Amino acid sequence: MSRRPGEPWSRFVERVASAFGLVLLLVLITYVLLSLTNFREWPGVISALASSTSAVVALATARVKHTTVRWAGRIAVVAVGLQVVAVASDRKAVLGVSALIQVCLLSVAAFAVLRAVLREREVGFRTILGAISVYLVLALQFAYVYVAIDKLQSGSFFEGNPTLSNGDYVFFSITTLTTTGYGNLVPGGQPGQMLAGLEMLTGQLFVVTLIAGLVSLWVPGQRIRELRQSSETDDAAGRDPA
Repeated sequence: MSRRPGEPWSRFVERVASAFGLVLLLVLITYVLLSLTNFREWPGVISALASSTSAVVALATARVKHTTVRWAGRIAVVAVGLQVVAVASDRKAVLGVSALIQVCLLSVAAFAVLRAVLREREVGFRTILGAISVYLVLALQFAYVYVAIDKLQSGSFFEGNPTLSNGDYVFFSITTLTTTGYGNLVPGGQPGQMLAGLEMLTGQLFVVTLIAGLVSLWVPGQRIRELRQSSETDDAAGRDPA
């Protein structure tokens, strides 16, 4: 999506936001923050705030009811607040609950964006960005699921109880979603193994059935060409002496 000649920057920004561009940007920022911060430290609060903001903005951009967006905002405040309490008190259970709330927010946001994408009458830039956003949200969603399991169950989520570094959960989620599977991080038991398998299936089905299908149907600039042809037709009709 490029800026049209003479188009005000405010209008261009509005078009990008309406096309899920802002959602995708926020999701990417969240991914970077989750990769660089630790959930149990204060920078992790910023990651939680970015994740919650991504979910709320996604709901607003998907044009759901204002009531739903407001409630999502309130729940996001609760999630971030619990993250602050967890970091301040070093309570794993509270951090697990905060992660579960993030999972719920991201799940609702992903569903809303996916529904908006499927309801589009024609494949355009909005639908492509929306589908990519949902795919990345899935990775963040499963990362928070793994965090919640790790903090709420008695043992470690990963086999061998490894010493984890920043971003290991989201890294594992990304490699699982894309079925890359480096093998350096492996779920130690259930329900982690079951959920990792579900993420693999979800990632493959999503890419093969939705994103690939949308890209194959997308003709860049088609809408602009149709408007230009319509304008030329109207001009020709106006010059017709009959």
